[in-house]
Amino acid sequence: MEKKTNKNIKGMIGDAATRVKDIAANANNVALYGTEKVITDSIEITSKWQGVADLAIKGGLKLASNQQNLIFDILEEVKADMKASNKRLRDLVA
Repeated sequence: MEKKTNKNIKGMIGDAATRVKDIAANANNVALYGTEKVITDSIEITSKWQGVADLAIKGGLKLASNQQNLIFDILEEVKADMKASNKRLRDLVA
């Protein structure tokens, strides 16, 4: 009777080991799939945001250029007004 009991115990241990191995393999596959999905989604989302950031930078540079041109135009106008005012003041004082 000992042989049957030892054989049954060895069989149960072998079955349990096989189940543990299968469960570990399944867990590994689930973790691998999840990781791949997260990385793929992250790359896709990052790519979209990179496009948005690129448009924002280009738009910002264009806006800065327009503002700079506007400032120089205003300074030219102020310079011309100052020259005219200076001339008028000299004519009044002289």
